Amino acid sequence: MAGERAEAETFGARLKKRFHRARIGLRRSGVDYFRGDGSDWIAMVGLLLTIPVLAAVTVVAPVWCSPAALVLPIVAGGLLLRPANLLGLYAAAAAALIVESVLLGPYTEGISRVTPGVVLTVAACGFFGLLIAQFRSRVGVPWRRGGTMLFDLRERIRVQSKLPNLPAGWHREMALRPAGGQSFSGDFVVAARTHSGRTLEVVLTDVSGKGMDAASRALLLSGAFGGLLGSLPPHAFLPAANGYLLRQDWDEGFATSIHLVLDLESGDYQLLSAGHLPAVQLHAGTGQWEEKAAEGPLLGVYDGAEFDPVKGTLQTGDVLMLFTDGLVEISGRDISEGIDRLTGEADRYVAGGFRGAAWHLIEAVAKDVNDDRALLLICRDA
Repeated sequence: MAGERAEAETFGARLKKRFHRARIGLRRSGVDYFRGDGSDWIAMVGLLLTIPVLAAVTVVAPVWCSPAALVLPIVAGGLLLRPANLLGLYAAAAAALIVESVLLGPYTEGISRVTPGVVLTVAACGFFGLLIAQFRSRVGVPWRRGGTMLFDLRERIRVQSKLPNLPAGWHREMALRPAGGQSFSGDFVVAARTHSGRTLEVVLTDVSGKGMDAASRALLLSGAFGGLLGSLPPHAFLPAANGYLLRQDWDEGFATSIHLVLDLESGDYQLLSAGHLPAVQLHAGTGQWEEKAAEGPLLGVYDGAEFDPVKGTLQTGDVLMLFTDGLVEISGRDISEGIDRLTGEADRYVAGGFRGAAWHLIEAVAKDVNDDRALLLICRDA
């Protein structure tokens, strides 16, 4: 009796294990298909079965199902299938049209027939579907994987722009708003703590262009700049970044950048700029904002460029703001007016502190600007 029960339990356990493996395998196949790594034969079979079903319904109830309904599997095939399989689907759709025209009779005898307009509509959808499939084939990215790749791209830029934690007595925050409400921006930040964590190095860069047009270049540059930051002495970073841009040989290959090197123990800092807007510092003792403008040409313009630093010190209660031109530059208005507006709006946060102020400042001074906007705040707490 006990032996039979053990045998049954063993059989049940084996059956459960096989079912679990089948479920895992099916889930992995579904994930691979969604990501674009799996075969498209499942979609091919499903769409091929859809065509005779649509043809049969059209013949039985032509008023409810028009012959033009064949565009549905054709459009889906353009999104799901490879070009070679897509041609097979088109052949099946053409055969279905021929069968429908024979069984329904000439289009001059009534409605819901296979008319020349229906044939042209189905052929046009097939043509554009084939163009889309060939484009995907050339790029090598199935449509199912395209959205995932864009999501990964956005997340990588966001992670690379994350600021490191600072010791007690310091506060940092950044806000980034791409142009047109998109998810991608030509502005980015790379940052690192160097010299055993004593020094904070931050580079804010504005790549030429905006939104999606600049996103791919911003991703490439953020990765390269992140590798250079901390690996070179501060005075060598911008020359190395300039050489990297020159080697890319882009048609629209320039960028502006500002490099902050801050000693977290003393508060002393230096700024190096490559054609970027000046930073502004709030002196807590006087309540006045001071522009900190370093000299240097744009990145990617000519070789051998030199970048002269400007130095300063953040005392207790001081604030340093770095920003891109989308925040202060408006057509028909001088940049100095935009900076004055930004600092005037920032004065509202002096009494209560600047925690959470970066996002609100962008909303206040450049909410509807069709340009990438980035703002970085470094505060030495009182």
